Amino acid sequence: MKLATISQETFSVLEQGDADLEIRGAAGLDIAGQGEITFLANPKYTPQIKTTRASAIFLNETEHIERLDVAILRTKDPYLAYTRALRLFNPAPRFAPFIHPSASIHETARVAADVSIDAFVAIGENCVVESGVKIFPNATIYDNVKIGAHSVIHSGAAVRENCEIGANCIIHNNAVIGSDGFGYAKDENKSWLKIPQTGTVVLEDDVEIGANTAIDCASVGETRIRRGAKIDNLVQIGHSCTIEEDALICAQTGLAGSSVIGKRVILAGQVGIAGHLRVGDDAVVTAKSATSHDVENGKIISGIPAFDNREWLRSIAAFRRLGDVARTVRDLTKKVEKLEKK
Repeated sequence: MKLATISQETFSVLEQGDADLEIRGAAGLDIAGQGEITFLANPKYTPQIKTTRASAIFLNETEHIERLDVAILRTKDPYLAYTRALRLFNPAPRFAPFIHPSASIHETARVAADVSIDAFVAIGENCVVESGVKIFPNATIYDNVKIGAHSVIHSGAAVRENCEIGANCIIHNNAVIGSDGFGYAKDENKSWLKIPQTGTVVLEDDVEIGANTAIDCASVGETRIRRGAKIDNLVQIGHSCTIEEDALICAQTGLAGSSVIGKRVILAGQVGIAGHLRVGDDAVVTAKSATSHDVENGKIISGIPAFDNREWLRSIAAFRRLGDVARTVRDLTKKVEKLEKK
């Protein structure tokens, strides 16, 4: 692919280099070779520019390099441009229409003619599988499920009864969509009585669900993951939660029931959200943090219990000095005691 084409497709400006230079791939600064394009987004990797073997590089609007043998493409966001380049060189695979003889598809299911369904897939009663869907081996689709056009269900995944998957969704290996919500009532004998989980899960278009993630259905009503939300591996989404558009939920995060996660929220790894809370639009909860209260729009919080990130950083800095403070207090106490004895 010519550098001029990459420039056009990544919305970058070719500042230095031959527009007809052929580029065959994209890679990081440390591993890129001749014929590949790379990027610089983090200043700590700037020294690698001296040794990179890449033929071209995405740079922001202010970064300067002293190499004339590397083509330069200017862009506001080098990482975004690099991502677009990667997508150019690694387009989504296209699947030929195919249904494996071992697949079990109920006679009432409506399956489009151009789907690809691999070995030992099970599709239940009254399901709808729309055009271009790919289902890998050993996936299980319960009764009354709808899967939107061009979605991909990877092996081992299970989509439980009555759930709805939108168009262009990706469900990775061993994820479970629509497992029972964790709901019990204590009876007269102080034993747990299971609350029927009769609701559903709805994934809107362009949602991606990571491997081994579980999204519980509601007792009544629905758990809804809105358009463009991305959920990492090993995430637990409790019953009746709502994840708003373009939220990003990282690995090992857990959401208790009826949580509402706002638009473009980022929940970093191992975050905990208590039940019936709202995390406002554009908020960030940093890694290993947990909150038991609502979070304002745009707020960045850290810690357990989580509070303002800047205050948390100051608190952590003070915490590291507690040993010295305690030692100083002991020394001062001894001096005061000596003075009192005089």
